[in-house]
Amino acid sequence: MSGNPAVVMRLVASAYSVAEKAGAIVRKVLHSGELGIVEKTGANDLQTLADRLAQQSICASLSRRFPKITIIGEEDLPAEEVKEDLIELGHFDEVLQKNCPEEFRSLKEEELVVWVDPLDGTKEYTEGLLDNVTVLIGIAYGGRAIAGVINQPFYNYQLGAGAVLGRTMWAVLGLGAFGFQLQEVPGDKRIVTTTRSHSNKVVTDCVNAMEPHEVIRVGGAGNKIIQLVEGRASAYVFASPGCKKWDTCAPEAILHAVGGKLTDMHGNAYRYDADVQHMNSAGVLAALSNHDYYVSRVPRSVLQALKTD
Repeated sequence: MSGNPAVVMRLVASAYSVAEKAGAIVRKVLHSGELGIVEKTGANDLQTLADRLAQQSICASLSRRFPKITIIGEEDLPAEEVKEDLIELGHFDEVLQKNCPEEFRSLKEEELVVWVDPLDGTKEYTEGLLDNVTVLIGIAYGGRAIAGVINQPFYNYQLGAGAVLGRTMWAVLGLGAFGFQLQEVPGDKRIVTTTRSHSNKVVTDCVNAMEPHEVIRVGGAGNKIIQLVEGRASAYVFASPGCKKWDTCAPEAILHAVGGKLTDMHGNAYRYDADVQHMNSAGVLAALSNHDYYVSRVPRSVLQALKTD
């Protein structure tokens, strides 16, 4: 560890511990049985007590350590005092022991934008599909996702009582990704992962156009990117508005850090500046490799239906 680590490395180290705290909050709310579910825009757009508490914890913890960063969270919460037991001021030392990539060494707090999804896969959380659930903290500079942290609060939950739950993965562009074993689907197979609960004809037509050998329908953008980097899927194809910047910032950083690519359906990169629209209006197309192939397979009708940002 250097005497004075770069701001971005200190932020990632804090975000790691903060994401673990948020994951613990998500587990605690589930185990209490009092989810406090409210519908935001409908039955497929839910918010729970876990979403609310986890976002309060993440935003208050990071802003206390880094008062000049911009933080944009999914949940529109009233301004209120955050209880001290929600604050996490620790950091993950292993991050600080790595060398910061040269291009990020001189970044200032005020140049960084943090995109937070406190509980990605809320619908699945309420239905007990716990492996779909993630906590996402993405860090952007100059409109680009440059670092990310993903916590899976219920990793290992299928092992039953006594299993140690949860894991955290993180990445910085130019440094690498950590906390998981990178694997790729064998080259002769195309496995497409797509939405579980937000499908329509355009979404289905686009998935079919990829000529997949298999289609996996699961919840959560973070979960789908984990499938790509752990060799369970070749491409994430979602030809619809619906995903937001807080869904994709952290996962994009992790995917890009291992050589993958996430774009809209036109093949254009998304921007993560503080003032961009929150909706990823032209869908999401991501792959660990052969991204150009998947872009080339997108039907013209889909491109016409989805206007680029």
